[in-house]
Amino acid sequence: MNNLKRNLLIVTVLLAAVMELIDTTIVNVALSHMSGNLGATLEDTTWVVTAYAIANVIIIPMTSFLTAIFGRRRYYIGSIIIFVICSFMCGSAGNIWTLVIFRFLQGLGGGALLSVSQAVIFECFPKEKQSVASAIFGIGVFIGPTIGPTMGGIIIDNYSWPLIFYINVPIGILAATSCYFLLTEPSIKPTVNKVDWLGIILLAIGIGSLQTVLERGQTEDWFATGYITFLSVTTVISLTAFILWELHVPHPVVNLRVFKSKSLTIAAILTFITGIGMFTSVFLTPVIAQRLLGFSPTQTGFLLLPGAVIAIIGLMVSGKLIQAGLSPLIVVAAGFACFIFFNWNMSHINFDTSAHAITINLIFRALGMAFLTVPLTLLAVSSLAPADIPQGASLNNMMRQLGGAFGISAINTYAARRVAVHRTDLLANISNYNSEAVSRLNSLTAYFQHKGINAIDAKAKGVAIIEQTVIKQSAMLSYADAFFLIGLLFAVTLPLLLFVIRAPKNAAIGKMVISDH
Repeated sequence: MNNLKRNLLIVTVLLAAVMELIDTTIVNVALSHMSGNLGATLEDTTWVVTAYAIANVIIIPMTSFLTAIFGRRRYYIGSIIIFVICSFMCGSAGNIWTLVIFRFLQGLGGGALLSVSQAVIFECFPKEKQSVASAIFGIGVFIGPTIGPTMGGIIIDNYSWPLIFYINVPIGILAATSCYFLLTEPSIKPTVNKVDWLGIILLAIGIGSLQTVLERGQTEDWFATGYITFLSVTTVISLTAFILWELHVPHPVVNLRVFKSKSLTIAAILTFITGIGMFTSVFLTPVIAQRLLGFSPTQTGFLLLPGAVIAIIGLMVSGKLIQAGLSPLIVVAAGFACFIFFNWNMSHINFDTSAHAITINLIFRALGMAFLTVPLTLLAVSSLAPADIPQGASLNNMMRQLGGAFGISAINTYAARRVAVHRTDLLANISNYNSEAVSRLNSLTAYFQHKGINAIDAKAKGVAIIEQTVIKQSAMLSYADAFFLIGLLFAVTLPLLLFVIRAPKNAAIGKMVISDH
């Protein structure tokens, strides 16, 4: 393959991966509009997000197996076609449950676009330039979820929500057409002698149940709801049986034996943590900006945009630096430091924080992602045999998605409980013995009386405003606590790198090597 065709193929598969990742977050700013348009509750509408996430996490670890069954070229192009058709059907849905069904099918089609795209990009570069390949793929991994809210905000503010799905159609058709002419089978083709149907069933039930519990647990008050308890038990039983079965059968649907690689295991853990930081920040920032600071969807989206642009530069620079011999330890440590600094700053957010300050903070978050993506992706596949790289890549990608789902669920629960704590603390200061509270209530009462409202109703309105202030302040403080917790998580897990990165005995080169011994 000549350089022109190689570059076109890289752009094509990267575009497909970005398209898939954009759809993980683009609907977040459109949920209220979908709810009103389709006559559904906001709670039911959140299944649009949940269904896609469940399908993604089920299919991602199976991509290596499905590639072996159907052939990479047919499976990849077929997945794009499924994604495009289901995107069109999502935009055309007339009721919420039709939308949820096609959203789930869209997620099944989109799952292949991540891991297979990564494998294709890695194959396009020689071994000594794998860091560049990792940086290029990292652009897609980072840009997709980051620009999703920006695109969604612009579309919602200026057009209508179906366009967030219709926009995939021309992009998908272009990608499928390009792959038809450019994509080939890998030089090393995995073979499947027997279909592991039990493994597929256990994986689908276990991961599907786990994802549902993580996505819906907080909304449904966790184990107070019968189906959450049932799915939690189902998750434990199914995934335990799945692990035991996959380690036993000679031809598993997911080759868990690759986790014998210490490099992959540590990379998967760190990628899980990175997924938590990546997705929770994209989740929390729009919530704070829109619900508490009063930003529009478009304004909220543009908060993330400068960081996305800088991240592209950071990804390429980090890839070049590693290729030139800079220690991966330094790059990863810098990435963790950026995430810790970002979360520390955001833990001090308040109602006087400007859009400019939030944007600057988000740039550090973007740099953190840029510095982590390349070395962690390299670490995941560094010690694997060529035939195992697609499986290792898909498992590592699954950990990122699971980290995001777990992180958002945990942060939702944590923030909800911190709201109650902060509300109690704030209300303790609002009494007849607090001169500032009494003065504030008297001022509000006088204001409403001046508007012609009687004294009793004026005081009631004043109390209601103070109550709303307490609610908003409690929410702001709880989200600040959430950012602090995430930053603490990054700080605690940073030492794990010491288990896989060691200095070579020949220190003359001054490099660090990734170890699997």
